[in-house]
Amino acid sequence: MTDELEMINAAKAGSADAFADLVRSYRTRLLRFLLTRCASYADAEDALQDTLIAAYRYLHSYDPRWRFSTWLYRIAIRNAQKIRTENVVELGDLSDDESDPLLHCIAASETENLWVSARRVLNDDVFAATWLRYAEDMSINDISKALDRSDSWTKVNLMRARKTLDTEMNSKNTGSEAYG
Repeated sequence: MTDELEMINAAKAGSADAFADLVRSYRTRLLRFLLTRCASYADAEDALQDTLIAAYRYLHSYDPRWRFSTWLYRIAIRNAQKIRTENVVELGDLSDDESDPLLHCIAASETENLWVSARRVLNDDVFAATWLRYAEDMSINDISKALDRSDSWTKVNLMRARKTLDTEMNSKNTGSEAYG
Protein backbone atom coordinates (compact mmCIF):
# COMPACT_ATOMS: atom_id res chain seq x y z
CA MET A 1 0.00 0.00 0.00
CA THR A 2 2.88 2.35 0.72
CA ASP A 3 4.15 1.92 -2.84
CA GLU A 4 0.68 2.65 -4.15
CA LEU A 5 0.41 5.77 -2.00
CA GLU A 6 3.83 6.91 -3.20
CA MET A 7 2.76 6.41 -6.83
CA ILE A 8 -0.47 8.33 -6.17
CA ASN A 9 1.47 11.23 -4.66
CA ALA A 10 3.95 11.23 -7.55
CA ALA A 11 1.07 11.15 -10.05
CA LYS A 12 -0.64 14.01 -8.21
CA ALA A 13 2.63 15.92 -8.52
CA GLY A 14 2.40 15.49 -12.30
CA SER A 15 4.26 12.25 -13.06
CA ALA A 16 2.50 10.50 -15.96
CA ASP A 17 4.85 7.52 -15.52
CA ALA A 18 3.78 7.11 -11.88
CA PHE A 19 0.14 7.19 -12.94
CA ALA A 20 0.77 4.61 -15.68
CA ASP A 21 2.50 2.34 -13.16
CA LEU A 22 -0.32 2.89 -10.69
CA VAL A 23 -3.15 1.86 -13.01
CA ARG A 24 -1.26 -0.90 -14.83
CA SER A 25 -2.19 -3.46 -12.17
CA TYR A 26 -5.87 -2.47 -12.37
CA ARG A 27 -6.25 -2.32 -16.14
CA THR A 28 -7.05 -6.01 -16.78
CA ARG A 29 -9.32 -6.31 -13.74
CA LEU A 30 -11.21 -3.15 -14.69
CA LEU A 31 -11.68 -4.34 -18.27
CA ARG A 32 -12.93 -7.72 -17.06
CA PHE A 33 -15.38 -5.95 -14.74
CA LEU A 34 -16.51 -3.55 -17.46
CA LEU A 35 -17.17 -6.48 -19.79
CA THR A 36 -19.88 -7.51 -17.33
CA ARG A 37 -21.48 -4.06 -17.44
CA CYS A 38 -21.25 -3.12 -21.12
CA ALA A 39 -23.07 -4.36 -24.20
CA SER A 40 -19.93 -5.05 -26.23
CA TYR A 41 -16.20 -5.47 -25.93
CA ALA A 42 -15.69 -2.14 -27.70
CA ASP A 43 -17.97 -0.39 -25.20
CA ALA A 44 -16.02 -1.95 -22.31
CA GLU A 45 -12.75 -0.72 -23.82
CA ASP A 46 -14.26 2.75 -24.28
CA ALA A 47 -15.45 2.78 -20.67
CA LEU A 48 -11.99 1.66 -19.53
CA GLN A 49 -10.34 4.44 -21.51
CA ASP A 50 -12.79 7.00 -20.14
CA THR A 51 -12.18 5.67 -16.62
CA LEU A 52 -8.41 6.00 -16.87
CA ILE A 53 -8.67 9.49 -18.35
CA ALA A 54 -11.07 10.59 -15.62
CA ALA A 55 -8.87 9.03 -12.94
CA TYR A 56 -5.87 10.95 -14.24
CA ARG A 57 -7.82 14.16 -14.62
CA TYR A 58 -9.42 14.00 -11.16
CA LEU A 59 -6.62 12.31 -9.23
CA HIS A 60 -6.36 15.45 -7.08
CA SER A 61 -9.83 14.58 -5.67
CA TYR A 62 -8.81 11.07 -4.55
CA ASP A 63 -9.14 10.70 -0.78
CA PRO A 64 -6.49 8.32 0.63
CA ARG A 65 -8.86 7.32 3.46
CA TRP A 66 -10.42 4.95 0.91
CA ARG A 67 -8.80 2.28 -1.20
CA PHE A 68 -7.65 3.46 -4.60
CA SER A 69 -9.34 0.45 -6.23
CA THR A 70 -12.71 1.49 -4.78
CA TRP A 71 -12.31 4.97 -6.24
CA LEU A 72 -11.35 3.54 -9.66
CA TYR A 73 -14.25 1.06 -9.74
CA ARG A 74 -16.68 3.85 -8.85
CA ILE A 75 -15.45 5.85 -11.84
CA ALA A 76 -15.67 2.72 -14.04
CA ILE A 77 -19.26 2.04 -12.95
CA ARG A 78 -20.28 5.59 -13.82
CA ASN A 79 -18.60 5.41 -17.23
CA ALA A 80 -20.17 2.04 -18.05
CA GLN A 81 -23.56 3.40 -17.05
CA LYS A 82 -23.04 6.48 -19.23
CA ILE A 83 -22.10 4.33 -22.24
CA ARG A 84 -25.06 2.01 -21.68
CA THR A 85 -27.37 5.00 -21.56
CA GLU A 86 -25.89 6.38 -24.77
CA ASN A 87 -26.03 3.03 -26.58
CA VAL A 88 -29.31 1.46 -25.53
CA VAL A 89 -29.23 -2.21 -26.45
CA GLU A 90 -32.21 -4.50 -26.38
CA LEU A 91 -31.90 -7.74 -24.42
CA GLY A 92 -32.39 -9.77 -27.59
CA ASP A 93 -29.09 -8.40 -28.90
CA LEU A 94 -27.23 -9.83 -25.90
CA SER A 95 -28.61 -13.35 -26.19
CA ASP A 96 -26.28 -14.28 -29.04
CA ASP A 97 -23.27 -16.00 -27.42
CA GLU A 98 -20.76 -14.41 -29.79
CA SER A 99 -21.94 -10.88 -29.01
CA ASP A 100 -21.85 -11.38 -25.24
CA PRO A 101 -18.80 -9.50 -23.92
CA LEU A 102 -18.79 -11.57 -20.73
CA LEU A 103 -17.68 -14.57 -22.78
CA HIS A 104 -14.38 -12.79 -23.51
CA CYS A 105 -13.35 -13.36 -19.88
CA ILE A 106 -14.54 -16.97 -19.60
CA ALA A 107 -12.57 -20.04 -20.59
CA ALA A 108 -13.81 -21.39 -23.92
CA SER A 109 -14.10 -24.93 -22.53
CA GLU A 110 -16.76 -23.94 -20.00
CA THR A 111 -20.22 -24.74 -21.33
CA GLU A 112 -22.23 -23.48 -18.39
CA ASN A 113 -20.57 -20.82 -16.28
CA LEU A 114 -21.71 -19.37 -12.99
CA TRP A 115 -21.06 -15.81 -14.19
CA VAL A 116 -23.15 -16.27 -17.33
CA SER A 117 -26.02 -17.52 -15.15
CA ALA A 118 -25.46 -14.68 -12.69
CA ARG A 119 -25.66 -12.11 -15.45
CA ARG A 120 -28.90 -13.62 -16.69
CA VAL A 121 -30.71 -13.85 -13.32
CA LEU A 122 -29.36 -10.89 -11.31
CA ASN A 123 -30.03 -7.22 -11.90
CA ASP A 124 -27.08 -4.99 -12.83
CA ASP A 125 -26.28 -3.64 -9.36
CA VAL A 126 -26.56 -7.02 -7.66
CA PHE A 127 -24.44 -8.62 -10.37
CA ALA A 128 -21.83 -5.87 -9.93
CA ALA A 129 -21.79 -6.35 -6.15
CA THR A 130 -21.42 -10.11 -6.60
CA TRP A 131 -18.63 -9.70 -9.14
CA LEU A 132 -16.74 -7.21 -6.98
CA ARG A 133 -17.01 -9.50 -3.95
CA TYR A 134 -16.18 -12.86 -5.49
CA ALA A 135 -14.20 -12.07 -8.65
CA GLU A 136 -12.34 -8.99 -7.36
CA ASP A 137 -12.29 -9.94 -3.64
CA MET A 138 -13.40 -6.48 -2.51
CA SER A 139 -14.68 -5.89 1.02
CA ILE A 140 -18.34 -5.14 1.76
CA ASN A 141 -17.40 -1.58 2.65
CA ASP A 142 -15.47 -1.05 -0.60
CA ILE A 143 -18.30 -2.53 -2.66
CA SER A 144 -20.80 -0.26 -0.90
CA LYS A 145 -18.67 2.79 -1.68
CA ALA A 146 -18.10 1.74 -5.30
CA LEU A 147 -21.81 1.15 -5.92
CA ASP A 148 -22.94 4.10 -3.76
CA ARG A 149 -25.06 1.80 -1.61
CA SER A 150 -25.25 1.08 2.11
CA ASP A 151 -23.36 -1.80 3.72
CA SER A 152 -26.75 -3.32 4.63
CA TRP A 153 -27.92 -3.21 1.00
CA THR A 154 -24.69 -4.86 -0.09
CA LYS A 155 -24.85 -7.64 2.51
CA VAL A 156 -28.52 -8.42 1.90
CA ASN A 157 -28.16 -8.44 -1.87
CA LEU A 158 -25.03 -10.61 -1.80
CA MET A 159 -26.92 -13.11 0.34
CA ARG A 160 -29.92 -13.02 -2.04
CA ALA A 161 -27.61 -13.39 -5.04
CA ARG A 162 -25.99 -16.49 -3.51
CA LYS A 163 -29.41 -18.04 -2.87
CA THR A 164 -30.65 -17.18 -6.35
CA LEU A 165 -27.52 -18.60 -7.98
CA ASP A 166 -27.63 -21.71 -5.82
CA THR A 167 -31.21 -22.33 -6.91
CA GLU A 168 -30.34 -21.58 -10.56
CA MET A 169 -27.29 -23.86 -10.65
CA ASN A 170 -29.03 -26.68 -8.76
CA SER A 171 -31.99 -26.58 -11.15
CA LYS A 172 -29.58 -26.85 -14.10
CA ASN A 173 -27.75 -29.78 -12.53
CA THR A 174 -31.03 -31.54 -11.81
CA GLY A 175 -32.31 -30.78 -15.31
CA SER A 176 -29.14 -32.05 -17.02
CA GLU A 177 -29.22 -35.29 -15.05
CA ALA A 178 -32.85 -35.88 -16.06
CA TYR A 179 -31.99 -35.51 -19.74
CA GLY A 180 -28.55 -37.11 -19.59
